[in-house]
Amino acid sequence: MGNDFILALDQGTTSSRSILFDRSGAILGAEQEEFRQIYPAPGWVEHDPLEIWNTQVATARRLLDRLRIAPAEIAAIGITNQRETSIVWDRKTGQPLHNAIVWQCRRTTPFCEQLKASGLEVEVQRRTGLVLDAYFSGTKVRWFLDNVPGLRARAERGEVCFGTVDTWLLYQLTGRHATDYSNASRTLLYNIHELRWDDVLLDALGIPPLVLPEVGPTAQIFGVTALFGGDIPVAAMVGDQQAALFGQTAFQPWQSKNTYGTGCFMVMNTGHAPIHSKSGLITSLGWGLGGSVEYVLEGSIFVAGAVIQWLRDELGLLRSAAESEAVAAQVADSGGVYIVPAFVGLGAPHWDMRARGLITGLTRGTSRAHLVRAALESISFQSADVAHTMESDSGQPLAVLRVDGGAAANNLLMQHQADVLGIPVERGVTVETTALGAAFLAGLCVGFWKDKAEISNLWRRDRLFEPAWTADQRAVAWAGWQEAVRRTRSDGGF
Repeated sequence: MGNDFILALDQGTTSSRSILFDRSGAILGAEQEEFRQIYPAPGWVEHDPLEIWNTQVATARRLLDRLRIAPAEIAAIGITNQRETSIVWDRKTGQPLHNAIVWQCRRTTPFCEQLKASGLEVEVQRRTGLVLDAYFSGTKVRWFLDNVPGLRARAERGEVCFGTVDTWLLYQLTGRHATDYSNASRTLLYNIHELRWDDVLLDALGIPPLVLPEVGPTAQIFGVTALFGGDIPVAAMVGDQQAALFGQTAFQPWQSKNTYGTGCFMVMNTGHAPIHSKSGLITSLGWGLGGSVEYVLEGSIFVAGAVIQWLRDELGLLRSAAESEAVAAQVADSGGVYIVPAFVGLGAPHWDMRARGLITGLTRGTSRAHLVRAALESISFQSADVAHTMESDSGQPLAVLRVDGGAAANNLLMQHQADVLGIPVERGVTVETTALGAAFLAGLCVGFWKDKAEISNLWRRDRLFEPAWTADQRAVAWAGWQEAVRRTRSDGGF
């Protein structure tokens, strides 16, 4: 038996997945398991860290058992993860000390506003590339320290580990407390220019350095796990959106992708130099590979596919998310209805933590199909908002947008995205590019693939969506969307 496969552990916001890839980058099989979303208060979102771990390891075991794959046949494991979700656990026992605070959670909004009032925001952006928002991990860590009894004293004694989900999984797999550049750069605590935890920001947020993981390159041997019946190296850890960019083989500056998942994330490769946004986008480390790092410019949309789940679970308008395309296709357009799904505030480029959702344009003739279509269109409108900002910040017009994620399979949504942007939208054969990116990075680390050029040759197009709207149609639709967004904003609504 040879090392013929790469195992990707893809830990997402609503489910854990394990996917096995071969040398051609093809998927041999996948397993998925959803876990609970916990809402302790309005705007608060938590996960049980043990559910994250148990579902992740269970899917991997089921996959290997079903395909009858032995550990000796797996060259490496690559981990990709929901990024800013924060966990604290006991360094000795590995047991969590509180539920995870999810990236969507807004509980630290008042603290963020307090930090802004102190004048810290400019320094945060300069050092980390991020904006001062409850989305990121740093203020979540502070919340743990302030609200879990005895935690701060234990943290200062070195008894507590903090980590994002990649670090949590690695600790359970290997016992090592570490993360990579891509995940560290999403914490509000990491200096992306000097590649180190930033003492000034740690002091400003009151976080003891002893809780923090080691940080290093994205593709490296992080450790070896024997949990699947034999030794397998963990050879890459990478945040989900950077992983998707890598999976799309966007290795050249200005190449971009958009991932349509629970949230929506557009990312542009800016090469070896960071670009700091003047318009509400964020700068992060893309990956560390081969002795160098690359940077990305990103726009984060909090609610994308989640708006379809809302129609299904809360309003009962859909039996399944997959049904949304057929229902929306029953009408030619949304009938003037716009949905702005600012359920947890607005992300890029607005960053309005107190904005809330809105449906506008309702008439007596508004049907279920109009609402479903408006919900789908809200995903592409939000993405276009980010794309226009990205073009402005980088000075580079987008020539084509590569897409991935579950909702990228929705042809109606992808066509609307092309129409709104006025550029082609390109979907690859493999829409699971988040997992594929983690697999590519792990494979490069262990020599499973030779180099980026070999990987680029593995990418295959499934379909190209060409824009069909006139400039006037685009302008009218865009004006309606912008007005709807204006009405949701906390600083200038009705």
